[in-house]
Amino acid sequence: MAAFRRLLRLPSSLPRTNISSFTRIREGLGGSFRSYNAVASTDQTVLKLDEVDDLVLDGEVAKIRGEFEAAKQGFLRIPEAVKGMPKMNPEGIYVNKNLRLDNIQVYGFDYDYTLAHYSPNLHRLIYDLAKEHMVNEFRYPETCLKFRYDQTFPIRGLSYDKKNGCLLKLDFFGSIEPDGCYFGRRKLSRKEIEQIYGTRHIGRDQARGLVGLMDFFCFSEACLLADVVQHFVDAKLEFDATYIYQDVDRAIQHVHRSGLVHRGILSDPDRYLVKNGRVLHFLTMLREKGKKLFLLTNSPYNFVDGGMRFMLEDSLGYRDSWRELFDVVIAKANKPEFYTSEHPFRYYDMEKDTLAFNKVDAFLPNKIYYHGSLKSFLQITKWNGPEVIYFGDHLFSDLRGPSKAGWRTAAIIHELENEILIQNDDNYRFEQAKFHIIQELLGKLHATVANSQRSEVYQLLSEELNDERLKARQKMKKMFNKSFGATFLTDTGQESAFAYYIHQYADVYTSKPENFLLYPPEAWLHVPFDIKIMPHHVKVPSSLFKNQ
Repeated sequence: MAAFRRLLRLPSSLPRTNISSFTRIREGLGGSFRSYNAVASTDQTVLKLDEVDDLVLDGEVAKIRGEFEAAKQGFLRIPEAVKGMPKMNPEGIYVNKNLRLDNIQVYGFDYDYTLAHYSPNLHRLIYDLAKEHMVNEFRYPETCLKFRYDQTFPIRGLSYDKKNGCLLKLDFFGSIEPDGCYFGRRKLSRKEIEQIYGTRHIGRDQARGLVGLMDFFCFSEACLLADVVQHFVDAKLEFDATYIYQDVDRAIQHVHRSGLVHRGILSDPDRYLVKNGRVLHFLTMLREKGKKLFLLTNSPYNFVDGGMRFMLEDSLGYRDSWRELFDVVIAKANKPEFYTSEHPFRYYDMEKDTLAFNKVDAFLPNKIYYHGSLKSFLQITKWNGPEVIYFGDHLFSDLRGPSKAGWRTAAIIHELENEILIQNDDNYRFEQAKFHIIQELLGKLHATVANSQRSEVYQLLSEELNDERLKARQKMKKMFNKSFGATFLTDTGQESAFAYYIHQYADVYTSKPENFLLYPPEAWLHVPFDIKIMPHHVKVPSSLFKNQ
């Protein structure tokens, strides 16, 4: 109560009973005496009514401070409270649109980062090969060869601004994350963001200049973009951010299309590929249930074959080939054009490494096909859209086309598993709970005091609340990624732009295809009834502080 008395600052000559009477008079006249230019008198003193207003407001601020002090005492007991909260399953399937698995008769899969599990070493390999190509072929300075991939810097779901050269993390509604805007490797301040963009919200015209970095290969790309920009800044050289993007993108594409990265992976599969018997178990289970399976990938057949044999060699057993698991295998599909083009399928001769010229009007067992289109695929298979589910990691190349074509879609997001583990951790939930109660108190404070009435008492409490909120935000962010925080969330607890695209294009999402083994093949997957946006998010309620 001492804190309350200090904050109220009542004149010693004014009886405390008069505060309530002033408040009643003020309320009876519609909330403010200022338009009446009146004064209230007592036997002991005379106060102008705008001074009474200030006293009343300081009293309201004092109440909020009291709640803040009580909450800080509650912080000491919260760790016990969060232990009783339910934890999300890191290997769970999370549902954006209701899905009945008993209606699914056909399962389709991408290869890279869907069936194939890669180690983090692959990002460094792609990064190194791309930077070497930029130096050797595009004549970038040889000092660029000293660049080193930094796995602690990028996350998936960033956007690169081709006009201004910034890497941006956007929220669900297209606003720039205040601590998620980098020019090169330097984080920009809020003031710098406003100087460049005018506002944190990205408008439609500005959005046309953004490139989304959404697949798992984008880690190398995002890091290389930032490093090249930083190099030009440090060298005090003028540059066009669009040209940098074009060169980095061409280098990354060359690494894939030339086969450099494929040869690198197959030359040392133990370094880059992760063996995975569970995915074989999942595919075998589907076959035994009478489901149809197909593989649709942009990678060349020899690369897929080498990877599948390595990953499954300890689990295949009697099988002569992993191809027996699939009714149709399509390589070099050229997604996303596959979904909109009318390219014909070509039969691939594995022995001669050539494409045949005969027309493909049926998919034969144990054969490999190249190119093609969704239109031809549906004509040949007669597989109707709603009975097909397609698994992929790239929200644009893999899932946007199938989603628009009527297929059901499953996004494979490897980061999901680790991020759920972090969200389940008591330390994270403790900071999250602190953040929510402070946010609630700040909202109450701003709603109580108008801009023109912000006194020293208000300013002091506002600064304290903002400091505590910032500390909680920074602690939560560092648990994920020191530069950009969580993949699915912004620092303020809102869903990210990456979460938006998952919500838009994925019926369900999970960390690995084989997580479906945890569910019966006839399961009905439902959107949680209390869902706001992303079903794997659990937010610690601020009421935990009040119930302690």
